[in-house]
Amino acid sequence: MAEDNEEQRLRRIAERRADAKLGFRSHLLVYVVVSAGLAMINLMTSSDYYWFLWPMLGWGVGLVAHGLSVYAYVGDHRERMIEEELTRLRRPKP
Repeated sequence: MAEDNEEQRLRRIAERRADAKLGFRSHLLVYVVVSAGLAMINLMTSSDYYWFLWPMLGWGVGLVAHGLSVYAYVGDHRERMIEEELTRLRRPKP
């Protein structure tokens, strides 16, 4: 029974991580497509000023933050904190 619970817990963690990675890949794809579109619009209408770089830069900062949150495994730290809180909550109150 305990093995089933542990297996379910590990599966939930694996599913959450896989969903996060797929979400980041979707974000990256949209970033590339939209940035290419903005670049084409910019270059076809006013090639003397490259304004498309500004939205790319701003969005790129968010994309890097998203990538770090997914691939830097901050989730492990979160899981550890959750376990600590559960341990505290399960302690008998004085």
